[in-house]
Amino acid sequence: MRKVRDYDAELKALGDKARALKAKKVQQLGELVTSTGADALDVDVLAGALLHIVAEAQVEGNREAWRSDGAAFFQRRGRKAVGGNADHRQGAGETPTGDAQN
Repeated sequence: MRKVRDYDAELKALGDKARALKAKKVQQLGELVTSTGADALDVDVLAGALLHIVAEAQVEGNREAWRSDGAAFFQRRGRKAVGGNADHRQGAGETPTGDAQN
């Protein structure tokens, strides 16, 4: 005889996994904003810049140029992390001296 599946438990587990993945994505996007220095911009400026980027992303040449720039950024960042650059280990909102920004 077959074992009865608990569909409600499976759906709940999938929902929990989806929420965890969404939270991880949001955290990674925040880390990306911080690591690129875009957190120094006003929220309105950053949102406007992102809206312009989305509109311009339809042009294939733009996407390829952005992709290569992004890959180069992550390659440089990876080498710096191996070298022990302290700037990338600081928490969000800290200055190089470790003081919290307001």
